[in-house]
Amino acid sequence: MTTGTADTGTEARDTFPKLLAERARTGASQPAYREKEYGIWQTYDWGHVARQVDLLAAGLADLGFRRGDRLIVVGDNRPQLYWSMCAAQSLGGVPVPVYQDSVADELAFVVEHGGARFALAENQEQVDKLLEIQKKVPTLQVVMYVDPRGMRHYDSLESYADVQERGAKRLAAVPDTVSAEVAKGRGADDAIMLYTSGTTGRPKGAVLSYDNLVWAARAGASFDGLKAGDELLSYLPMAWVGDHIFSYAQGYVVGLVVNCPESAATVMTDLREIGPTYYFAPPRVLENLITQVTIRMEDAGFLKKRMFQYFMTVARRVGPARLDGRPVSLVDRLLYALGNLLVYGPLKNTLGMSRVRVAYTAGEAVGPEIFNFYRALGVNMKQLYGQTEASVFVTIHPNGEVYPDTVGKPVSEVELKIADSGEVLYRSPGVFKEYFKNPEATNDTKTADGWVHTGDAGYLDERGHLRIIDRAKDVGKLNDGTLFAPKFIENKLKFYPHINEAVAFGHGRDFVAVFVNIDMTAVGDWAERRNISYASYQELASRPEVHDLIQGEIEQVNRDLADDPRMAGAQIRRFLILHKALEAD
Repeated sequence: MTTGTADTGTEARDTFPKLLAERARTGASQPAYREKEYGIWQTYDWGHVARQVDLLAAGLADLGFRRGDRLIVVGDNRPQLYWSMCAAQSLGGVPVPVYQDSVADELAFVVEHGGARFALAENQEQVDKLLEIQKKVPTLQVVMYVDPRGMRHYDSLESYADVQERGAKRLAAVPDTVSAEVAKGRGADDAIMLYTSGTTGRPKGAVLSYDNLVWAARAGASFDGLKAGDELLSYLPMAWVGDHIFSYAQGYVVGLVVNCPESAATVMTDLREIGPTYYFAPPRVLENLITQVTIRMEDAGFLKKRMFQYFMTVARRVGPARLDGRPVSLVDRLLYALGNLLVYGPLKNTLGMSRVRVAYTAGEAVGPEIFNFYRALGVNMKQLYGQTEASVFVTIHPNGEVYPDTVGKPVSEVELKIADSGEVLYRSPGVFKEYFKNPEATNDTKTADGWVHTGDAGYLDERGHLRIIDRAKDVGKLNDGTLFAPKFIENKLKFYPHINEAVAFGHGRDFVAVFVNIDMTAVGDWAERRNISYASYQELASRPEVHDLIQGEIEQVNRDLADDPRMAGAQIRRFLILHKALEAD
């Protein structure tokens, strides 16, 4: 990409278009993106990416895209969609990625609320939704698409190739069409608008600046030593802030290689083929992977099953200690090396984690047995805590200080404080600018001096680690004033495979009581191995042996709570095993 800037300081690298220009100048032949098409990986270097972005930006300018315009981007993870965001930013515009599974009404709200005149869709499915809402939102003027399959009769639309062809002609006539606009960009400018999930009403458009995002990308990379050439698979929604930081912002800031899978159905195959060094997965993905491993082991022969069980016992004892740099005996080192040859190595290869150096999980609470499974294999799995409003990074587990019950320590330049109500607040250079067209929500979330209300309750433990216990609105108190966090207690119970669901009661009461739903499969398997007969869920739930099993697990939860001075008074005093599974209604 050519730019009109002559800056050599930080201003020359304060926006993503400028960072791309620098990548193209200093490492044009270095890989930047890969895309799998028809089973074959195509690699694009930084020089190619810069040319593609230039052509697209010039084409958008020819179509009337101007500084301050918004570009809707909708589809699966595709290099062309990522490049379109940089093209819009090159002209001073703001990309607005939308979840690819959004229905037409959800898409219409974002387009109308954001005031977008331009949209780029991946394929016919997304184009049809945009055309449907165009009748309701006439401000949407230009609809473009990447994949030409099925688009023969959509003559009024612009294809990605058409826009780039326009761009080539525009650049031939006015060479500085793009570079002049790139030079005007500043770190304080709006860079992206990401809509929150809207679980408490209509989604809110969080506006993040380049200063926010570039700081976050650098802070995260510095924390765990990411470097140019590190590989990641971009498979999570582009509209999610995590993907925007990991795949987009850190791609430009660090020089990562962003790999786009062929489709959602091929992610596991693509993960194995790429072998990323940098990896993120939400807890549900980690759980699903373990389920696949468990199923395979159930079908394995006796010898293979016994070998797996033996070496996983070794791994749980030795793996986390090795990762944390703690002393390991010679015998354990040798056993672990043998286990790596026979079990851990092949298993990590199957999971696509053979080369992972840094791995994160975040979102819902992850069970300690799930978290520790990956660390036992030698995968440097950590938890992070973040939000869209923080440009992701608030806390991360430092190397050597990884605990399943915490979400780590504050990233550099992040300040934390706990309100009297127990709510966690933070302040950092990554704090969002505003919610678009929603000053009331902005003021409710962000104080005048920059502190953000997370809506989560938690505390800093004696090690300086943040522990999240529940949503702040759900935290109550027992009659004696003891803090009561139902979700925290419920999650601790559900970490046990025999407990499928739990509901805790305690606010305004003298003690904590819980309803428990057993997991029919796990408890049924446990009962069969002990020759305990049953004919139905109700009969199994009423067996005294099952009562004793659940009581033992509740007693362990109580021991964990007793170790925490803030929660010791909220131990479970009574429980009831329900004879019927809980239902949504």
